[in-house]
Amino acid sequence: MRRCVGHRKLKRTSLCLFFSVLVAFCLTIGYVNKVPESCPPLKRPRLTEQHGISCSDIYDMDPVAVGKSLSLRRQAVSMLDDEDITNATMDCRRYLASRGFDSIRTSQLERTFPLAYSLVVHKDAAMVERILWAIYVPHNSYCIHYDLKSSPEFVAAMQGLARCLPNVFIASKLERVQYASITRLRADLNCLSDLMESEVKWRYVINLCGQDFPLRSNVELVEELKALKGGSMLETARPSPLKKQRFSFHYALKDSGSQYHQHPVKTDQAKPPPPHGIEMFVGSAYFTLSREFVNFVQWSPMVKDFLSWSEDTYSPDEHFWATLIRLPGVPGALSRSDPDVSDLASRTRLVKWQYLEGKLYPACSGVHVRSVCIYGAAELRWLLNDGHWFANKLDPRFDPVLVECLEEKLAARQRTLSVQLEQQL
Repeated sequence: MRRCVGHRKLKRTSLCLFFSVLVAFCLTIGYVNKVPESCPPLKRPRLTEQHGISCSDIYDMDPVAVGKSLSLRRQAVSMLDDEDITNATMDCRRYLASRGFDSIRTSQLERTFPLAYSLVVHKDAAMVERILWAIYVPHNSYCIHYDLKSSPEFVAAMQGLARCLPNVFIASKLERVQYASITRLRADLNCLSDLMESEVKWRYVINLCGQDFPLRSNVELVEELKALKGGSMLETARPSPLKKQRFSFHYALKDSGSQYHQHPVKTDQAKPPPPHGIEMFVGSAYFTLSREFVNFVQWSPMVKDFLSWSEDTYSPDEHFWATLIRLPGVPGALSRSDPDVSDLASRTRLVKWQYLEGKLYPACSGVHVRSVCIYGAAELRWLLNDGHWFANKLDPRFDPVLVECLEEKLAARQRTLSVQLEQQL
């Protein structure tokens, strides 16, 4: 009898212990999966909805809608900051779902023609996140190079984006970027080197900065890039006497006391001519390059010598790519006798210069900073129809409506066109 009672007590004790462990396990799982209250999903207020502004009306240049966007410019608009991006990316699953990264539609055409991006950025994590969202598809590859001078808050936000998005990564080598110096070019070269090691066998690579924005959906961009048939797209022209000064003399970095910290200053020391008899061309820092061209840049001793020669020039990124594309034998090369390719002929970037407004393009509806237009909402239709692939400069703190409407239009095009292509298969 005692033995039976003892056996029942032991059984009850064992059952109690089992259920206690089970409850503790469930509570632990619940705690681990619980989203911290301090890390809410990223909710960016849609100002167009709040203020009754239709992007279709903005596109059609409806005076009432454009007038509302102008009125909104004069108001203090709350914007997300670096910490908001950091907090949102602490819970990757929730962040990806809240921003729709996990529901992006793509077509077979796009998946067999992946792209790569080099994003050289230094501030405003919220804008970088919006650029990334606008160009993102799961099969592309994205390298982020942040400036070593960037704030800790910005760095944390970039690391959060790279942690949450498996095909986004931080450059393995980072530069302390100085205005108009070789470090700006090296930032892109660092990303290109990493992208060549990526598992994604991308066909073309495009570089962006923190005030660029796409004017084409990914599916549209792929269709236009396929038409290049291995050629690259960038600005390349013969230098004016003034531009020749940038690489005819030695430039030294000097403290400037400005936001740029240091900048290249011209000296009286003349430079020797470029190595290997290279003929100089000039363009811009923006490019769309084929994988074959980038592979040549990575391994050519001639390119290595030219890069070393360019170290002490002014804005070497504005002659490096423009000159290399003219070298005989380079994949997709342009002949040195071919006509100049202007910034308007190169579809890589649409920049509106104040002194050319009214001659080459309509007047800026936004504001000018150092003679460059920061676009306004009234330019939505022109931007989307001009034929370029990306625009510079956009700033949602100045005109939030334009950025929201570009996001809306491009997302709609991506959904519609990718479905149409899949139905044609």
